[in-house]
Amino acid sequence: MKMFWVFVLLVANLNLGLAHINGAGDQPLAKINILKTTLALHDSANIKAQPVLLGLKGEDTQWITLNFMNRNPSLDDWIGVFSPAKFNPSTCPPVNDPKEQLPYICSAPIKYKYANESSSGYTKTGFGSLRFQLINQRADFSFVLFSGGLSSPILVAISNVISFANPKAPLYPRLAQGKSWNEMTVTWTSGYNIDEAVPFVEWGRKGDLQLRSPAGTLTFKQNSMCGSPARTVGWRDPGFIHTSFLKNLWPNFVYTYRMGHLLYNGSFVWSKTYSFKSSPFPGQDSLQRVIIFGDMGKAERDGSNEYSDYQPGSLNTTDQLIRDLSNIDILFHIGDITYSNGYLSQWDQFTAQVEPIASTVPYMIASGNHERDWPNSGSFYDTMDSGGECGVPAETMFYFPAENRAKFWYSTDYGLFHFCIADSEHDWREGSEQYRFIEQCLASVDRHRQPWLIFAAHRVLGYSSDYWYGQEGSFEEPMGRESLQKLWQKYKVDIAFYGHVHNYERTCPIYQNQCVNNERNHYSGVVNGTIHVVVGGGGSHLSTFSEVIPSWSLYRDYDWGFVKLTAFNHSYLLFEYKKSRDGKVYDSFTISRDYRDVLACVHDGCEATTLAS
Repeated sequence: MKMFWVFVLLVANLNLGLAHINGAGDQPLAKINILKTTLALHDSANIKAQPVLLGLKGEDTQWITLNFMNRNPSLDDWIGVFSPAKFNPSTCPPVNDPKEQLPYICSAPIKYKYANESSSGYTKTGFGSLRFQLINQRADFSFVLFSGGLSSPILVAISNVISFANPKAPLYPRLAQGKSWNEMTVTWTSGYNIDEAVPFVEWGRKGDLQLRSPAGTLTFKQNSMCGSPARTVGWRDPGFIHTSFLKNLWPNFVYTYRMGHLLYNGSFVWSKTYSFKSSPFPGQDSLQRVIIFGDMGKAERDGSNEYSDYQPGSLNTTDQLIRDLSNIDILFHIGDITYSNGYLSQWDQFTAQVEPIASTVPYMIASGNHERDWPNSGSFYDTMDSGGECGVPAETMFYFPAENRAKFWYSTDYGLFHFCIADSEHDWREGSEQYRFIEQCLASVDRHRQPWLIFAAHRVLGYSSDYWYGQEGSFEEPMGRESLQKLWQKYKVDIAFYGHVHNYERTCPIYQNQCVNNERNHYSGVVNGTIHVVVGGGGSHLSTFSEVIPSWSLYRDYDWGFVKLTAFNHSYLLFEYKKSRDGKVYDSFTISRDYRDVLACVHDGCEATTLAS
């Protein structure tokens, strides 16, 4: 029996690998063979960066200009951005092979561009100019001109050093719901350890006296990583991650806040001032709007590191959400967050990208294969998708109200909604620790007060007609719904959401592979099946569908997008699928029902009865 499950997992992992071909699972920085760099500095090549000092007005991001020259230009010349600015062999691990020389550089750049992007005439004249957008990442920067392409880099010129005025500044706040409905957490990144400054948040209702709440400080080290590249060329110091818990919030109030650090000389360092709206009381009737998507990843507005169409997908999703931010109350990013894949600098880049959103509404995350999976690390899938991160950066950079941060499952309430967030990278099958959590989470909701019950996980534990799932005939993650469908049915889950497959698909209300309702756009009455939704088009490369369209598949879209749920009251819910490219609604349905419809007996969902009177 054990060998059977090993075989199933091997098949699953093989198909997963096929699903991530064509660069889908590759970090663009992984294309650079930085350890094979050779040194060929020459007076005929130079590179200059300006301005030298950034953030003079408190900016945390700024554009810089590079002017460079190479008397022997070629089409594969490229420029890498390095931070910290100094790199030398002394930081490299020892070389055990006597035939191998010590690498000149052993850390990957944080981003790169090809030199010929500057102008079509670069290869003829050898002169070029490029612009990069930099964010404050707690260290200085230098820029290096390479020839020889990405596979055999030859270092020909190094720029001057540039830096931010305060590289340690508190930046990139990420809000998240706490463990109770009236608690908001603020997580941010800085360069200040607790032996240098005391972190805290100053906050209060808009216009009222401001309070100060202390923050805890976490970080992680290179030896916390499980493998390469996170433990080798992809490593970059993450700085210090602080979390403060703002408690006893009044429901539906606007609060302002700013992060602070009290230095031991008595002075203060402050962030910008932000604001958020506190959660409604559970069950409170009010307009409540939820965003859900997966697999967004990080993209660069300056066009660097471009691959697999990440830029239009990731940035369009981000920008559409920013434009509609006044109409969003809480957001769920259900796995495959940054696609850093072991290149730690990309976590800063991602938190900077989503800062306008995450600083304003709770940014709730789930664990995906690109955050967690690594061989012999306790993940359910024995793949190398996390690039050696094995969950550590995700669990540290973002807060989520789990009992154990290494076990990425949790519940959270928002007004009329109760959310059960599963971790598909740990065992969810019947008898497992997570299965017990999922049942307890679903069973704990009071449907009279919180009628809308939502389940979410990264991998498709429900239904998907993705091409690779279709090839294996499962239309789901192997072993996906076998154990869980009895729980969805018993506790009458309204909608189950998944990422992992990079497209959009909605099913009918379904149980045991059968549609239990023939409607398409409006559902009412008894809850006799769960609607399953794949919403993995947050920004990553897109996934093709199977040519076979199952009878339960009501709408499929090969595009980037996200879902918005709007609860108007206890009895009426609006579901909308919007494309990231234009923010317009392309699929929608409504649910209307009374409390008695949730209580009603359905197949495999009936409570025991007695003839006693």
